[in-house]
Amino acid sequence: MKWLLLLVGILGYGWAEAHSLPDCKAQLLVQSEQVVIKFRSPYEILELASKAKIDLSSQESLEALKRYLIQHTHISDSLHSQWTISAGTITTGQTTDPNIGTYPEIIAELYLKPDNNNSLHSFVLHSDWVIHQIPTQSILVSVEQDWANGIIENSGQQLGMIAWDIPSGKILPLQIQLEQGSWIKGFVSMLKLGMTHIQEGTDHILFVMVLLLPCMLVPIGKQWDNYRGLKSSLLQILNLVTAFTVGHSLTLLLGTLGWVQLPSQPVEILIAVSILVSAVHAIFPVFSGKEKYIAIGFGLIHGLAFSSVLADLTVSTPTLLVSILGFNLGIELMQFLLIAGIIPWLLLLSQTRGYIWVRLIGAILASIAAIGWIVERVSGQGNSITSVVDQLSDFAQPIIFGLAFVAIISFLTQRLTFRSRQFHTKNT
Repeated sequence: MKWLLLLVGILGYGWAEAHSLPDCKAQLLVQSEQVVIKFRSPYEILELASKAKIDLSSQESLEALKRYLIQHTHISDSLHSQWTISAGTITTGQTTDPNIGTYPEIIAELYLKPDNNNSLHSFVLHSDWVIHQIPTQSILVSVEQDWANGIIENSGQQLGMIAWDIPSGKILPLQIQLEQGSWIKGFVSMLKLGMTHIQEGTDHILFVMVLLLPCMLVPIGKQWDNYRGLKSSLLQILNLVTAFTVGHSLTLLLGTLGWVQLPSQPVEILIAVSILVSAVHAIFPVFSGKEKYIAIGFGLIHGLAFSSVLADLTVSTPTLLVSILGFNLGIELMQFLLIAGIIPWLLLLSQTRGYIWVRLIGAILASIAAIGWIVERVSGQGNSITSVVDQLSDFAQPIIFGLAFVAIISFLTQRLTFRSRQFHTKNT
C-alpha cells in the first residue's frame, strides 16, 4: 500500500514537476529561548500541498496557512520538554535560481519554544510540510543563525534533509544536534565579522586614507605647504581617527537598535560623496581646521552602513549589545591595523618633495573611484570604474609594499642629497 501511495503521489506531482521548481528550505535561527524556523517554499508548491489558494492579503487564507504549517510540525527531545509551536509573519518574495530563473516563494516563520532551554541545541524535527502531498519534494535544513556558536547570517551550516525514505515508505524526522555555544564564541565571531567588513569595505578604507593624506602638511591659504612635524602630524591623525570612530560608533548603535534608520541607497551614495569631498580637500584645503567635524559627520553616515550588517540578527537585547560591541571593536582593530600599515610611509613621504605627487595622484584616483561609485549607486548599474576598483582591491598588500618601498627610497635619497649638499658647501 505504501508503494502505491508513493506512486500516486509522484504521478500527481506531474504539474508541479513540469515547472522544475527547487526544493523547500527550513532555515533555523537559534535564539536564547526559542528556535525560529524560516520556512521557504515555491509559491505554487505550497499551494498544491496545502490544497488551498494562498492569498496573503486575506486574513482567512493567512490563518489557514499558519494552521497547516503548525499541524505538520512536531518536536521531540531526549529531555521530554514540552514545545510550544506558533506561526509568525508570512511574506512573499522573489528568489533566483541559476537553473530555472526567478520564481515567487512563500517565507513563513515558525517559533519553537521548549519549557527547558537545554533542549534548544538537541531535538528531533518531525515535519512533512509539502512532502506528504508531493513525495518528490525535499526540505533542505540548515542553521542560518546560532549566535553562541558563531553562526550568523550568510555563514549558514547545512544540517541535513527531510525527504521521503523509499525503503521504509516514510518521511523520516531529522535529528538536530548543535554544539553548546558560549558568549565568548559569539563575541569573537562578531569581532571577526567587524574586521572582515572593513577588510572588504574598499569605500570605507579609501575614505579614511584620503582624509588622512594631508594630515602631515600645514595649510597656507588655498594650498598645502610643508611637513608640519611628527608630533603635530600624529596628533592630527589621532584627532581625525577618533572623530570618525565616535561618529560611526554612535550611528552603529542607534541604527542596529532601530532608533535611526535610512534607506541603504542614499547612505551608500553619501559614503561615496564623503570620499569625493575628502579627496578634493586632499588636493587643496577646503575645510582646513574643521577636519574633525567632517570626520565625525561622515562617520555618522558610515555607521549607518555598518549597522545594516547587524540588521538581520534576531537575538535578545543583551546579546545584541554584545554583538554591537564586538563588531565595533573588530572595525576599530582592522582600521588600526590598516592605518598602522600605511601612515608610517606617508609620514616618511610627507618629508620629501615627491609627496606632492603621491598626494595629488592618490586624491585624483580616489575622486575617480568616488564618482564611479556615485554613478553606480544612483543608477543601480555597474561601470568600468567600479570594476577596476574592485580588481585593484585584491592587490591591497602589494600596493602597501609598493608605497613602503617608494617612501623609503624617496626619504633616503633626499637625506643623502641633503647631506651631499652640506658636505659640498662645507668644503667650498
